[in-house]
Amino acid sequence: MSFNIALSGLKAAQKDLDVTANNIANVNTYGFKESRAEFADVFSTSLFSNAKTQNGEGVLTQVVAQQFHQGSLLFTSNALDMAINGNGFFVTTDSPLSRDFTYTRSGAFKLDADNRLVTAGGDFLQGLPVNEDGSVKSVSLSTTAPIQIPDSAGSPSATGAVDMSFNLDSNAKALDPYKFNPLDTTTYTASTSTVIYDSLGNSRIASFYYVKVADPTTTNAAATVPGSGFDALPADPNDATNANSWVMFSTVTDDAGVQKKVDLGNDLLSGGAPDARTFSTGDPVGDPTSHTGMLLQFDSSGSPVASTFPVPKTEPLGTPLNVTITPPPTAPYDGASVVTNGANPDQQFNINMSNLTQFSSAFEITALSQDGQTVGRLTGISIGGDGLIEAKYSNGDAQAISKVALARFPNEQGLTQIGNTSWTPSRESGEALAGEPDSGTFGSIRSGTLEQANVNLTGELVDLIAAQRNFQANSRALEVNNQISQNILQIR
Repeated sequence: MSFNIALSGLKAAQKDLDVTANNIANVNTYGFKESRAEFADVFSTSLFSNAKTQNGEGVLTQVVAQQFHQGSLLFTSNALDMAINGNGFFVTTDSPLSRDFTYTRSGAFKLDADNRLVTAGGDFLQGLPVNEDGSVKSVSLSTTAPIQIPDSAGSPSATGAVDMSFNLDSNAKALDPYKFNPLDTTTYTASTSTVIYDSLGNSRIASFYYVKVADPTTTNAAATVPGSGFDALPADPNDATNANSWVMFSTVTDDAGVQKKVDLGNDLLSGGAPDARTFSTGDPVGDPTSHTGMLLQFDSSGSPVASTFPVPKTEPLGTPLNVTITPPPTAPYDGASVVTNGANPDQQFNINMSNLTQFSSAFEITALSQDGQTVGRLTGISIGGDGLIEAKYSNGDAQAISKVALARFPNEQGLTQIGNTSWTPSRESGEALAGEPDSGTFGSIRSGTLEQANVNLTGELVDLIAAQRNFQANSRALEVNNQISQNILQIR
């Protein structure tokens, strides 16, 4: 019997050595979780035996328990490297259409030939579907799909709206609007520009110029000459007082990059009467037709003056541009609609300038944006702490692609190891519960970070020495038992 007891001790010591050696071997394996050999004594008794005198029958390996505490984080320069700071597992499958999920803590992901996120072993990282704003559509493992990053931002879209907000300096020097020339910076007070796109994704520069002028004193409704509404300007614009008027001009580059005029108003209404809220001057860019600006006026508080705009007719102003103004009747300076000619002569974009001010401060743009875009190529990926993956493109667009799916289990130590730092559920672990990163009991995602093995190398080396001593002691017990047996056999 003592031989069996010593032999069980040797087997237990060998198992302890094996587990410790495996931990040491995987000290540099990302996402690896150390194991611990747990033993129990063997004790047999019966109805007629005396338990007080029983000595036990050795030792057995009860379980090799995995330890799922957090490993240290290693920072990298790869945005696709991810670590879970807290509870949860990444969800992976071995094929895009598979529903056979495996779970891992190793976040060393990369892109395959189809721009899908995969592990080093080729398993596909699963993500939750999201809306355009990044909110999750459904939190369920059944709705997850392999995360794929589009390499382009889809089809180009024409600019449909430009939003501008700015302050015009009330102390600016009044200029002569008849001398406006976009090529001469001395003929206008301030300017700004933005990029717009047509339906084919071609970019153009839309520029806007602001000329401080003296307040018009009359509106000559019968006048048909350029400059309607400005016929009574003082001889010297600098002599004007209470000048709360500006004229806004605009140009847009054509396909060749040449500035072409854009009329922000029309000289004549359909009935032939001039529009007092527009101003015309000779086009200095090269087109012999007039260059029409739009009158912007402010009250003593610096707010734009409300007025009702007539609806002017649309007049062609030469290739490739023409314009019409269709603002709401009660909100001034909203909705200047620019029509670009060329491949799509019906393309329009609305200019929203409702948030204008004229204060005693420098010209300042407080908002300038447009909604068009050209075809964009993938330039980068960002992954937030909530697992939301956004793709950034060369056209400035950013799209929410997916959100990394996480899973947790009622009993992590019941998971079954399958290699490649992956696990599958078992009866002991319970079913997987899906969730979003950084919500509830789920940990957050750290992009550009890898979780290292949670192995304490110093502790493992000490355990290795202890297991070795244990093995030696059991070997010695076996040797003593053998010597006793030899002595018994030699009795005569």
